[in-house]
Amino acid sequence: MIKDCTALILAGGESRRMGQDKAMLVLDGRTLLEHVTATMKLVFPNVIVSVRRLREEIETPQVCDELVERGPLVGLVAGMARVDTPWMFAVACDMPFVEAAMIIQLAKHRFEPAGKNPPQAVIPMIAGHPQPLAAFYATNSLAVLRKQLAMGDNSIRGAFKHLNVRYVSEDDLCVSHQLLRSFFDLDTPEDLAQVNLVKESK
Repeated sequence: MIKDCTALILAGGESRRMGQDKAMLVLDGRTLLEHVTATMKLVFPNVIVSVRRLREEIETPQVCDELVERGPLVGLVAGMARVDTPWMFAVACDMPFVEAAMIIQLAKHRFEPAGKNPPQAVIPMIAGHPQPLAAFYATNSLAVLRKQLAMGDNSIRGAFKHLNVRYVSEDDLCVSHQLLRSFFDLDTPEDLAQVNLVKESK
């Protein structure tokens, strides 16, 4: 267990590209949200779900967005205001293959220097692209992120300009190629069909 951290599952998106609520999509008999929640409970003592409005079908504790603006940064800020741990791990609800072993490896980089100061965010870099929704955030950065939202910028990647970020490459993660599937997200019906096709071929 990573006891100094709370997991925040972001499930407040509109799922426009998927065409239906991604959190409730069923894969192998469980919803995507249930897949992610089960993994988070293996790693963290506390798990909460970020939503735009409270949802009766979700049993895990929920936190609602503070602002009407939409986007993962709004959910990140709402979650950060709720937790009482020094760190928060943010993960999207459409990442059902996220692995506990990958999270544990990533967590170790929270205590490595990112420049002259301790990191406020630990962001995986996979194939050269940052993965902000499978990343650690120090909760002492809440004021900085709220200020960014107040200025009208709700880009989660834009937040990296205001934080001391430790970027972690695939090599730095020291995980197997299989564990890198943690970063595969289901954005479209084609993504879901591809996953089901692979399973049927096995």
